[in-house]
Amino acid sequence: MFSDIMKKIVLTGGGTAGHVTQNIALIPELQKNGWDISYVGTENGIEHELIEREGIPYYSVRSGKLRRYLSKENIKDAFRVIGGISDAKKVLKEIKPDVIFSKGGFVAVPVIIAAGKLKIPVVAHESDLTPGLANKIAMPYAKTVCTTFPETVKYVKGGKGVYTGSPIRKELFDSSKEKGLELCGFDNKKPVILSMGGSLGSVKINNALRAALPSLLKDFQIVHLCGKGNVDETLLNTNGYKQFEYLNEELKDVFAAAEIIISRAGSNSISEFLALKKPCLLIPLSTNASRGDQILNAESFEKQGFAKVLSEENIEKIEIEIRELYKEREKYIEAMEKCEAANGIDAIIREINKAAGIE
Repeated sequence: MFSDIMKKIVLTGGGTAGHVTQNIALIPELQKNGWDISYVGTENGIEHELIEREGIPYYSVRSGKLRRYLSKENIKDAFRVIGGISDAKKVLKEIKPDVIFSKGGFVAVPVIIAAGKLKIPVVAHESDLTPGLANKIAMPYAKTVCTTFPETVKYVKGGKGVYTGSPIRKELFDSSKEKGLELCGFDNKKPVILSMGGSLGSVKINNALRAALPSLLKDFQIVHLCGKGNVDETLLNTNGYKQFEYLNEELKDVFAAAEIIISRAGSNSISEFLALKKPCLLIPLSTNASRGDQILNAESFEKQGFAKVLSEENIEKIEIEIRELYKEREKYIEAMEKCEAANGIDAIIREINKAAGIE
């Protein structure tokens, strides 16, 4: 694609696996387009392990956790961020990238500030509907802020916001319904529901779903990702009900087997449901347990016709909502098929190219 010297890009972002997997989703397409890729993160962050598996050169910088509340640790972390900016400047001077792409998280802050000081263009991506603290700090230094949700563009100052959707891993589409059914010990006679409550599971979703099992299992088969330590041993031999703490590689096949999904409303997960055209019942984390971003994410998906939403306060209605969602599933699939930003890889790479001066 590039005529003379290979263009260089630095990817950054971390703190959670979600930030990193979306960066990883971009790597094959960036390589196909001739980009020389490096990654900047922290020494002990989850991003280090995940990126080294991909064979991408990895550079470590210091960083501090960003908090929205007063804490003595804030002072220490401010010094860590300052040290991280110094580290990042050295690394970026060594790599000499044409552009930085940031997925956010506190790891990215020193890298983006250093890039701003060195006049290296930055393209950031915001996962949630309202920008997180790290991206708020980064925005003044960014040339473009790509968004997962159309509503987010209005929160990005200076006309920098571009609605692209989220980057989705290509391997998610390389799946087998048959393998998913086989893994769960299911057959083709009843439709499959997948319930997942995040990596730690959700006690509230787990309990509500299990209470409804006797009725639901008359019409459905249910695969339940219930989180570490949350398998109910009294239900291990229940016909048509399969529990896992969590799934990694096999999850794509279980997605393929599922007709509908019950889930929390984390941005990365629901973006995958949209890309896979899977109608979902979203039960967002309440404001007691989060900054409320999942509620906004869920409301956006409901407004666009991609999902039904059930609040934790009304979780006893889970069976009614599941049955309604299944009955109306074609309506939701139709809405998802019309979405132009179901997989943001191409749109994000266009913005990266623009920022690097490649049209």
